[in-house]
Amino acid sequence: MTLTWAKIVHLILKQYTVGICRISHKKYWKTADVDILCCNDLQNLGARNVCVMTDRTMSCLPPVRAVLDSLAKHSITYRCYDQVRVEPTDSSFKNAIEFARKGDFDVYVAVGGGSAIDTCKAANLYACHPKADFLDFVNAPVGKGQPVSGTLKPLIAVPTTAGTGSETTGVAIFDYEPLKAKTGIASRALRPTLGIVDPLHTLHMPERLAANSGFDVLCHALESYTALPYKERRPRPLNPINRPAYQGSNPISDVWSRHALHIVAKYMKRAVRNPEDVEARSSMHLASVFAGIGFGNAGVHLCHGMSYPISGNVKTFRAKDYDVDHPIVPHGLSVVVTSPAVFAFTGQMCPERHLEAAEILGADVRNAKKEDAGTVLAETLREFLYDLEVEDGLEALGYTREDIPALVEGTIPQERVTKLAPRAHTQEDLAHLFKASLKLY
Repeated sequence: MTLTWAKIVHLILKQYTVGICRISHKKYWKTADVDILCCNDLQNLGARNVCVMTDRTMSCLPPVRAVLDSLAKHSITYRCYDQVRVEPTDSSFKNAIEFARKGDFDVYVAVGGGSAIDTCKAANLYACHPKADFLDFVNAPVGKGQPVSGTLKPLIAVPTTAGTGSETTGVAIFDYEPLKAKTGIASRALRPTLGIVDPLHTLHMPERLAANSGFDVLCHALESYTALPYKERRPRPLNPINRPAYQGSNPISDVWSRHALHIVAKYMKRAVRNPEDVEARSSMHLASVFAGIGFGNAGVHLCHGMSYPISGNVKTFRAKDYDVDHPIVPHGLSVVVTSPAVFAFTGQMCPERHLEAAEILGADVRNAKKEDAGTVLAETLREFLYDLEVEDGLEALGYTREDIPALVEGTIPQERVTKLAPRAHTQEDLAHLFKASLKLY
């Protein structure tokens, strides 16, 4: 990655996002951009009292240490909240919000994966709206879905995984424990002021974390590229503040999603299998940014909508390589496990896009028929997942046929994303998709 190339990416990102992503190309853990962050960005923001948010595992790793050492070096007052929950819940969000409300912070810095960045977004939001009830801003129909009208404090995101793209989006996702399903808060106001994207921060990721993070990139790209076209999305409020964050597939998001998919096809297997492959890990981190810009504008659909109850209803499954004290189906895994069934279902609505995606991922589509587009992409994904040793469907994650009604029930409230599916669906369709995902191979 050359300096000229990095500058070009910086300028492109500045044009198409509210915040800015700075692409770093430094040597590993040396004069880090996190140091520049304290010297320049925080001082330029007039930071006097900084809130740093991360999780317990990340708090012991170099990215967080570099941030805290730099803050101390430059005599910037800060407090560190290291109790972020991997796969956050409404309870863990509320704990972080309480910390933020008591701290009177003027700038926030999130260091970690999507869990840390999303938690920090929520803490910033509610600290700036001290009278708001928690459900006021939560997406309808779970919450009230009220628009965010107030100004938030600056938030700097330092992503350390190559998956969520949260440094580019105005979305914060969490498990809503009363429903045993994920929901979220979606507003352009949540989008970080600045994202410091250092691909080398991802070299710490063990194999399964790299794989599951990468699957999130894969599905962000696929779902946003095949989402309901923006011209067909409803409703379309006249007042921009009332418009949803997700607009449906469109010519701008298509560029980012398609390019991200090309990078995933070329580099993901290498990035998973060899943590020292700097080129592959760097490329996947960049793909995460690209896909984040794509889906942050267009949205996702059924894979993500169905993933939320899969994560929320976890029983005893504990994913390999995750240092947590609770059962967990990682987000990327919960998303990708239904992808063959989902794209087999949606293929008939935009077959050209499904075939193009399959071809990018390595399928020979020269003789493929449009009516087979969904099946072709589904089989391509199945082979891709098998090569990367993904668990054999929902059954391997602890679910049975008896769980399908609860999974469907947990999907129904996810209208924010499921309405962007290119094909209309019923509860019976959802049940069929879950059933088809019990076994992958």
